[in-house]
Amino acid sequence: MPRKIYITATNCITPLGFDVETNIQNIEKEISGIVSHTNKKFSQNSFLGAIIDDAKLETEFNKISQIDGFTKLEKMLILALKPIVQKKPTDKTALILSTTKGNISELNTSSDEISEKVYLQNLAKTIADFFDFKTQPIVVSNACVSGILAIATAKRLIQAEIYDDAYVIAGDEFSEFVLSGFTSFQALSDTPCKPYDEARNGLNLGEATASIYITSDENLVKKNDIKIIGDGAINDANHISGPSRTGEGLFRSIKSAMNEANIESSQIEFISAHGTATIYNDEMESIAFSRLELQNVPINSLKGYYGHTLGASGLLETVIGIESLKRNRLYKSLGFENPGTSERINVITENKDIALKIFLKTASGFGGCNTAVIFEKI
Repeated sequence: MPRKIYITATNCITPLGFDVETNIQNIEKEISGIVSHTNKKFSQNSFLGAIIDDAKLETEFNKISQIDGFTKLEKMLILALKPIVQKKPTDKTALILSTTKGNISELNTSSDEISEKVYLQNLAKTIADFFDFKTQPIVVSNACVSGILAIATAKRLIQAEIYDDAYVIAGDEFSEFVLSGFTSFQALSDTPCKPYDEARNGLNLGEATASIYITSDENLVKKNDIKIIGDGAINDANHISGPSRTGEGLFRSIKSAMNEANIESSQIEFISAHGTATIYNDEMESIAFSRLELQNVPINSLKGYYGHTLGASGLLETVIGIESLKRNRLYKSLGFENPGTSERINVITENKDIALKIFLKTASGFGGCNTAVIFEKI
């Protein structure tokens, strides 16, 4: 019998707040972190994005450390992890970092030498050293599924008895590199994004960090904590940047997670989806959900609040999804007004109370990667 795996602590650092409670309060008020910016550091033109205030970040970081030399992303990650590290990591405690670009801004220099901070393994080691982790940190960097895939990775490593527990952290910073990249794809919207809406025309970018603690120790588990009951990760190998038109990879990922969880579609009570607000991603998701008879399950995308936070998105959205379970509360998919996918899905249009026990988190990304994880409230 595989070990049972639990999530007992969460946290996040976003433009909407520096803890989970503040984020939920702002989501309840339908406040978005996506605003217009004029910043030559990122672009010669004005742009929309969800960016953490540098002064606020400095103030909060100085409350926990006076050590100099950390990058913005490193400070964000440390702040996300600090409140949930309740006990000293052991030699059976994993640290797993999810990121797509890491300290990419360290490349913005006139020097011919590449900063050691650019390498993802060094970013992970910086965080591990700050908290005195005894094990070698693990990096998960697989496009935009990284955050949710890191949870699945932690679950499997603990079930394999390689580790007893794990801290999973995720983060990406807003950068000129990513902004210019998505601009070249013509994937950015000039208005706040509208996931699944008929008027959607692209995504907005954001930055955030998030953290969770995963354990197999049932003595640490409390009522309303979360059990991870199934996961699946399938690559459809469709295209380097375009999703499968049939949703095959996402379909198989969800099916695999449901098989492990031993549940039917009817037992899933809401879906926290990827929902980038790009034409093809949202369409693909609607097809996959319909194929699995999940089209009537309440679904939201949190991209309207945070923008697309890349390697942080899957973990951040899991943290908010966990709050939905704990609070028995569905949160509106901000930006949605009129159905815009060929397969009708049940997009949440208002915050509402509802009894909840099980939710599905999905993510899809470049290169055909797809991941699904199912969570159950104890």
